[in-house]
Amino acid sequence: MGDADFRFLDPGPLVDRDLRLMLVETKPADPDRGFVPAYVFDMVLDGTPITVGSINLRIGNTDFLVRYGGHIGYHVFPEHRGHRFAARACRLLFPLARTHGLTPLWITVTPENTPSRRTCEILGATMVEIVDVPPDCDMYAEGERRKCRYRVDP
Repeated sequence: MGDADFRFLDPGPLVDRDLRLMLVETKPADPDRGFVPAYVFDMVLDGTPITVGSINLRIGNTDFLVRYGGHIGYHVFPEHRGHRFAARACRLLFPLARTHGLTPLWITVTPENTPSRRTCEILGATMVEIVDVPPDCDMYAEGERRKCRYRVDP
């Protein structure tokens, strides 16, 4: 399916006990920048206005995405860590990812990010390798030098 054929889908309710993913934005592909379409969600404590973090699902299989960027990116605010919100949010996105034909899924984390590495382990992901970030990309400019590549078969 080419980018011109891409359609965002209604993800439906994404809830795991007290965690709800709220779709806040869909980002179209930007081929000039190498960006694929993406869903952006807030992680919210269900029934409250409290946002505990964010997660996005990138739809595509570019070399850069699979090697360095990952299909799923997440961030949990420091005061809400320790409740496995990231792993739970990832699992909530697996059906949507499968519907878009994303299998396997790739999640990349910096080697020093122990909590994110633990999230990948909780998901049953397999660390395939650690790769050097290319000097000509935004991640490198932001100080990231290496990425652990985790494969998830949702």
